[in-house]
Amino acid sequence: MQHLDLQVIDQALQWVADGHDVWFCTVLSTYGSAPRAPGALLVARADGAYAGSLSGGCVEEEFLASLAQGELQAPVQIVRYGETDDDRRRLRLPCGGILQVLVEHHAPSATWRGHLLMLQATLQGQKRLLRRVDLTTGTAELLADQGGEQTCLRDEQVDIRIGPALRLLLAGVSPVARACAGFARALGCEVIACDPREEMQGMLIDGIEVQPILPSVFIASGACHEATAVVALTHDPRIDDLALMEAVRTPAFYIGAMGSRQTSAKRAERLHRVGGLTDEQIKRIHMPIGLNLGSKTPAEIALSVMADVLRVYRGKARDVL
Repeated sequence: MQHLDLQVIDQALQWVADGHDVWFCTVLSTYGSAPRAPGALLVARADGAYAGSLSGGCVEEEFLASLAQGELQAPVQIVRYGETDDDRRRLRLPCGGILQVLVEHHAPSATWRGHLLMLQATLQGQKRLLRRVDLTTGTAELLADQGGEQTCLRDEQVDIRIGPALRLLLAGVSPVARACAGFARALGCEVIACDPREEMQGMLIDGIEVQPILPSVFIASGACHEATAVVALTHDPRIDDLALMEAVRTPAFYIGAMGSRQTSAKRAERLHRVGGLTDEQIKRIHMPIGLNLGSKTPAEIALSVMADVLRVYRGKARDVL
């Protein structure tokens, strides 16, 4: 399964190749409770075909109904859903949620196709970019990303940060790693599993073939970008420690290893003494991994791991949970 945003771009490219006008939508902001985060994408055709999601169903129906009635023909506009009591009753947005959506109407053209190809390459690549849309002309350009909020509306332009799909790199196979793969796939992550042990050869994890290579070698090859989470879940230092030593030298946003506090303290000492890691590099490693949910079973531990990965990815501090 591909990351949902990449599915949207792929579908938009297919429809442009087939000569269709498309409506390209981006969630700009949410107020109250909303099912999709800022930056979520949807692409649609005038006949009601669509890919992606804005809200999980209710807003999509309203949006497609507007298309069917011949509305939303401007090159670019911002549409708000859920502002009035009638909206909230009709759309069934939870807890008074409000969505602000950027809607772009594009006819098939070489320029638009080229822009989509650049978006596709960015989602498949290593670096984040900034997508800037001019609200007066509808033109869009891609610029170097300088950090900041996922989306930003100011003056007559919208800035949207885009980047590679969230990647989970499983450094070794274990029951917890298998459960993590299932959760990660459900979240729309790209999942990669590496394990050189003979008994793991040819194994599938949630439909993903295990790559017969040391995770450390795979990581050293340039496999980690800034949307990569590396999780070491085998309890085998030959796999876990080497993977951690390489991961801290990458821009991966999350690096974690399974083990008790006592085991984690011993690992930290070993990584410093044998691996030559600095205190700052060791601080990057989440040890013990995951949120403290009192987890016991592999599925429960995997849930705590993926919850912590998502927490860090969304920029949430532990003390605000």
